[in-house]
Amino acid sequence: MEFTKMHGAGNDYVVIDGRDADMDWSALALSTLERHVGIGGDGLLVLMNSAVADVRMRMFNPDGSEAEMCGNGIRCVAKYCFENEFPIADKSSLNVETMDGVKTIEPIWKSGEVVQAIVNMGQPEFMPERIPVTLSDDMSPGPVLDFPIEIDGYTLELSFVSMGNPHAVAFIEMPVDEFPLDLIGPKVEKHTLFPNKVNFSIVNVLKKGSVKARVWERGAGETLACGTGACAIAAVSSLHDYMDGDIDIALRGGSIKITWNNHNAIYMEGPVKEVFRGELPS
Repeated sequence: MEFTKMHGAGNDYVVIDGRDADMDWSALALSTLERHVGIGGDGLLVLMNSAVADVRMRMFNPDGSEAEMCGNGIRCVAKYCFENEFPIADKSSLNVETMDGVKTIEPIWKSGEVVQAIVNMGQPEFMPERIPVTLSDDMSPGPVLDFPIEIDGYTLELSFVSMGNPHAVAFIEMPVDEFPLDLIGPKVEKHTLFPNKVNFSIVNVLKKGSVKARVWERGAGETLACGTGACAIAAVSSLHDYMDGDIDIALRGGSIKITWNNHNAIYMEGPVKEVFRGELPS
């Protein structure tokens, strides 16, 4: 089985055309994404046939769990489809079926290859039960901003949002590079507030429309970037009045631009790159 290794802002994936394959994709993710004895990656992206879009994307985490949506991964899928003669109805855009509905991606070409892509990520969800996050009955129906929790002596004010998958965002004064995300991240991910676990972002506001962030991803640990996490950060930043229409989010693997006007869909623009190709042994 052939594969392609790709990344979006350092968030790296093993991409497989699985339209004609019948496999235990969760087990394959466990074996291929391990960085010491496998190919290595933050996720396994499997392309499948779709009855409602050009292609269906399934994304599996390194722990074998399946994610509802993957922002950096969907840009990789778009690049793969445009550059590998995949049957696409409209050559100027790609419709991808995900567990969070159909997403539309517009490629940005340079010298015959897709180097960036713009994704319509849909609208953020702030209702706690739809994220989901378990709060007391007397809490506001949403949005819930700056909800305080304490973990290992750190008081975190969490804002909750779903981009098809659950996110908790904390704006902090400590430089994000100094925050012990490897220790606190897994405890937030598995906190009892989150019945389906959660993706956790820590954010420094640099100026209006510009932030620096790190993300602990559910099922993967810290990654160099997170597309849905960037969208979640933007949505919460807008409600905190930290942006006017768009925001640049500096992550460890690169920058992602998010545009949102508080009413319509969130748009994400970011880089995408093919690293190498190979073949999995039978």
